[in-house]
Amino acid sequence: MAKNTSRSAAADTKKNARSGKAPIRKVPEETGFITELDRYLFGAGTHYEIFEKLGAHPRTWKGTEGYYFAVWAPHARAVHLTGDFNGWNTETHPMTPLATSGIWELFVPGMKEGQLYKFAVTAPSGQVLFKADPFAFLAEFRPGTASVTTDLSGFSWSDGSWMEKRSREDPVKNPMSIYEVHLGSWKKKNRPEKDGFYTYAEAAHELAAYVKEMGYTHVELMGIAEHPLDASWGYQVTGYFAPTSRYGTPKEFMYLVNYLHRQGIGVILDWVPAHFPKDAHGLADFDGEPLYEYADPRKGEHPDWGTKVFDYGKNEVKDFLISNAVYWVEKFHVDGLRVDAVASMLYLDYGRRDGQWVPNRYGGNENLEAIEFFKHLNTVLRGRNSGAMMIAEESTAWPGVTKHPQQNGLGFTFKWNMGWMHDFLEYMKLDPYFRKYNHHRMTFGLTYFTSENYILVLSHDEVVHLKCSMINKMPGLGKDKFSNLKAGYTFMLGHPGKKLLFMGQDFGQWHEWDEKVALDWYLTNEEDHKDLQNYVRDLLHLYRHYPSLYRLDNDWNGFQWVNANDGDRSIFSFIRRDETSKKNLLFVINFTPVARPDYRVGVPRRGNYTLLLDQTHGAYKLKEAPVFKASKGECDGQPYSISYPLAPYGTGIFRF
Repeated sequence: MAKNTSRSAAADTKKNARSGKAPIRKVPEETGFITELDRYLFGAGTHYEIFEKLGAHPRTWKGTEGYYFAVWAPHARAVHLTGDFNGWNTETHPMTPLATSGIWELFVPGMKEGQLYKFAVTAPSGQVLFKADPFAFLAEFRPGTASVTTDLSGFSWSDGSWMEKRSREDPVKNPMSIYEVHLGSWKKKNRPEKDGFYTYAEAAHELAAYVKEMGYTHVELMGIAEHPLDASWGYQVTGYFAPTSRYGTPKEFMYLVNYLHRQGIGVILDWVPAHFPKDAHGLADFDGEPLYEYADPRKGEHPDWGTKVFDYGKNEVKDFLISNAVYWVEKFHVDGLRVDAVASMLYLDYGRRDGQWVPNRYGGNENLEAIEFFKHLNTVLRGRNSGAMMIAEESTAWPGVTKHPQQNGLGFTFKWNMGWMHDFLEYMKLDPYFRKYNHHRMTFGLTYFTSENYILVLSHDEVVHLKCSMINKMPGLGKDKFSNLKAGYTFMLGHPGKKLLFMGQDFGQWHEWDEKVALDWYLTNEEDHKDLQNYVRDLLHLYRHYPSLYRLDNDWNGFQWVNANDGDRSIFSFIRRDETSKKNLLFVINFTPVARPDYRVGVPRRGNYTLLLDQTHGAYKLKEAPVFKASKGECDGQPYSISYPLAPYGTGIFRF
């Protein structure tokens, strides 16, 4: 437990007086901005808006305007505010400890917006640590590491229609096709400032135009919370409350979210509560001792990543994380958080060998504190913000990730389907000759799709570290690669589950993603790449238009195999339905370069089957779409069938 810092300061004063040393500078009086109730709730882990109190805020005290600072550092012997406002002096601005809370505060009259500052924390050892503000709303552009005073108030939101619609709709029943974006490498400006990064405002307009044209429903933004190293992609965070200054200010980030909402586009952020880096200015050993992290390195460090693990058993740490999630959703109107590395939080032995981890009190490998944290987090955030999403990147078979905590679930809205992704990519990389021996890789996901609310993901992680881009994963040469990818994306669209595709993969980016350079947009002017991009666009618009593709994503009534066993020919056929059983869709996909001119597929009833899309034409206008009439006679276990000459790598989506 934290020691009584105010008593320590008083004792030091008396000791110095007896020894004849110069007395410690008089501690300023308390401001009253942080109340006893604030301190109690923070200590209980239930102050969900603690970011309104800790950090740096413009305030008026005793009739004077300035900035108020507060920081949690319970082990510290002293804390001073230092910055460009006082020439980085570490003695002129001592902070006041508030009772036994471990919180230190200071009001600085006359301080303005845009000034740099840090906390000079005197550790128990006497060492002075220069720490950025954990609750800062803005940070200095790298390689600088100081926090920056700013004011979040005054932004004029105009996305009321979107927010009202979000609050009354269930995202599980809505279409969701996510465009995963790393802003720093999506596009670049031809200018030297900030490595040519687009500003939030510049990105808003071009990104919205592209996403609307393609038909995505949401963007998922990587690396928005402040981080020192570009190569971490934003997954090693030092400023949890600060939109990265690479692209602008917090209000400019508000502009981006507001603009995307007005264009009918949702915004999801990557969020990293699993670990944080050891950078000297960051959270690690914040007050000279483990504070935000577990003290035992067997729990408090990831040996594979060289990072610290949050202490989910400490109320103040849980409050820091839960309030941070609330902050992004409520202050910035973000529609959802994709929670990174959930499995690493749930398992005490994740990435650790024997002797490197500590079992829980029952002798198991589950982190009971992290489980409780997730239930608390998801209940609070989703309870306060109807329609907001919490999405788990969880790579194991942990049960009940998307079930309510009352059903002993973790309470997430969605879970990334990592198992489907691995099986799908292993199949797609195969030479078509060998696919018949791996048919099960494509059917296995359909045995468990109802167990969670899934998102099918082809994310950034699959196109880096020598894994190849999506187009280069495909077998064959030239156009065969594009035909393969079209077939794969068609299967993905028809498979139950929401969708996510990383930027560049919709037009066939050749090289692996590199955060240092922009995508090769010139490729969209080349025939094969433009054709693929148009095909993906048609798939996405089809997806949004037909409720059968999203209404029953976790319900067996929404999916029916026609033929799951045609492994010898590597052909898949299945049906998607919604609750009305109207506007049903039949999918036929050929994963070999072999034409099947005499192909027949079973269908459940007589009548006309309208071809909405195929591999060469893309989407048809409904009035011009070919119509296939069903013939009576058993086929694929169905009472009727249609004849559909199936091209090499042929696809067909039919409405009936």
